[in-house]
Amino acid sequence: MARLHLFDLDGTLLHGSSAPVEISRQLGLEAETVALDQAVGAGHISPPEYAEHVYALWADLTEAHVVAAFAAAPWLSSIQEVWADIRGSGDYCAVVSLSPSFFVERLAEWGAHATHGSRFPALPFTEPVDPTGILSAAAKVLIADRLCAEFGVERADCIAYGDSMSDKDLFAVVPVSVAINADHHLTDLATHSYVGRDLSDAYQLVQRAR
Repeated sequence: MARLHLFDLDGTLLHGSSAPVEISRQLGLEAETVALDQAVGAGHISPPEYAEHVYALWADLTEAHVVAAFAAAPWLSSIQEVWADIRGSGDYCAVVSLSPSFFVERLAEWGAHATHGSRFPALPFTEPVDPTGILSAAAKVLIADRLCAEFGVERADCIAYGDSMSDKDLFAVVPVSVAINADHHLTDLATHSYVGRDLSDAYQLVQRAR
């Protein structure tokens, strides 16, 4: 039976950072976005409120900024190699993130079968952000279920990789989970835990357990 590997982005595939922080760094607004990351992570603001704040910060954002942010981001090593192995074994891999879809979707070029992020307007922004398109922890589960139906697998065939409380709902409904560079709030819920900067090492935890 094929398996579906579900990857978070911020703090998971990106080491110690998030897509919004990397995007904002290109605009000289890194500190403001780090503060927003901390606020949403602590539950002081909701994901739609977070999106409204970063949308306001990104008034001058262009596609060129996003391209530069993606290229300069602190990615874990071996992402493309791991996804190639997943594909080669007949499994599926997907990225499901609360970050903007215009950043997340770039990972399709690295071998992800599917990418899902929060929907923002096209760049440069001429329309407001729609709060109904902003994802949440609960939305990750709904997307995972849709992907299961698309790929012909069940929740029992899923493996989730994440780092924060935005992954807790997904960790709760799949049989195997890997906490990557996470604190105890998530490691306590995970099947496996990994600290480091090479995705292949985290991937081997579930390969050995297969």
